[in-house]
Amino acid sequence: MPRTVLPRVVAVAPGEGTMTLQIRWDTGKESLIDISGMIQSFRVYTPLRQSPELFRQVRAGEHGSDIVWTDEIDMAADTLWRLAQEQAGETMTSDAFRHWRKRKAYTLDEAARALGLSRRMVAYYEKGDRRIPRVVALATRALDAP
Repeated sequence: MPRTVLPRVVAVAPGEGTMTLQIRWDTGKESLIDISGMIQSFRVYTPLRQSPELFRQVRAGEHGSDIVWTDEIDMAADTLWRLAQEQAGETMTSDAFRHWRKRKAYTLDEAARALGLSRRMVAYYEKGDRRIPRVVALATRALDAP
């Protein structure tokens, strides 16, 4: 499988909502990400739960590979990118879908049968003409399971 290069964080600022961040990526895209789930789930983020002022001090890491609040509190850019994709409803890219089909050695027709879709819809997903629904992305993972 080809190596995926994830975007880097160019700029970050607190969003308007509680525990949200506005991130600008090196691709030029911008994302509004709700990170409340991460902050509520992990002990390392306890100071951010307790201090909205500390949360607002977020900044991009030195090389764009993370965001930081203090020397002890940071969050990886790949985690943020994954959250941004999930929250935007993009659970699988067209490239990832195409690589999945080729890795399985499926024709368009075989992929359509395996997923319970039309051949045309598989072609749309592969070309990026349609968003790939979460249920389809999950089905590709299930078909990869041993």
